[in-house]
Amino acid sequence: MNKENINPWKTLSKAEKYDNPWINVSEHQVINPSGKPGIYGKIHFKNIAVGIIPLDQDYNTYLVGQYRYTLQSYSWEIPEGGSPHNTPPIEGAKRELLEETGLKAEKWTQILEMYMSNSVTDELAIVFIAQQLEQGKAQPEETEDLQIKKVPFQTVFEMAMNGQITDALAIASIFKVKLMIDQGQV
Repeated sequence: MNKENINPWKTLSKAEKYDNPWINVSEHQVINPSGKPGIYGKIHFKNIAVGIIPLDQDYNTYLVGQYRYTLQSYSWEIPEGGSPHNTPPIEGAKRELLEETGLKAEKWTQILEMYMSNSVTDELAIVFIAQQLEQGKAQPEETEDLQIKKVPFQTVFEMAMNGQITDALAIASIFKVKLMIDQGQV
């Protein structure tokens, strides 16, 4: 029997616990797949996560560094941010790339769709490669104190391999682009 289209969960009730412009947190009273009552917390993101790997003609890319409040530590990442659900993700990616790095790109290729942590959230992430780059002026948001650095892509891959890059979206994107480069697809 194919279980892919059968939902073994039954929702008894749902209560909103927290809401702000970016997320909504709800608690669900459920009957779990074993038939027992339980509770499930869900975080709904009000934007689609977008990530960008900008690549120049020499296979250099750009990383964005910032202190992440949630981790209480510094993080090197690919340019990334949120795109409203009612906006094409490519438009959000273009805006985020310009805001965070000052870069504009002529060529865009979607390379990845993934759910960020599907056990507790419905956050969808979409990643693009941006090529044929033109440098402008970065326009970070007031909550962003960013450091930008241009790095050979191979070095970025090594940073992901040795744990210097720990952001999930960045790692998945870097590994995908590495495979694409090695296979001559980029």
